[in-house]
Amino acid sequence: MSLTAEDVNKIARLARLGIKDLDTDAYAKDLSNILDLMTQMSALKTDSIAPMAHPLDQAQRLRPDLVTEQDNRENFQTCAPQVEEGLYLVPKVIE
Repeated sequence: MSLTAEDVNKIARLARLGIKDLDTDAYAKDLSNILDLMTQMSALKTDSIAPMAHPLDQAQRLRPDLVTEQDNRENFQTCAPQVEEGLYLVPKVIE
């Protein structure tokens, strides 16, 4: 499919894009190439190809779920104005 400069200007206007007049021919060529590629890809027979979740089909490496930091809650709550049973107490906001 070959796009003209008029087609590109119409698309740009609909998309609210500002394109310089000098660039419309280059955009027309690039967009035409993209549309040609899409046409070629849609013509391929993919019935016998199984869908893939990931193009590389690799397993994700997981790290072990281990505690790496010590519990500093008591230390952090020493500067809080009010604490009860390990919870921060704040004034009621919604009545």
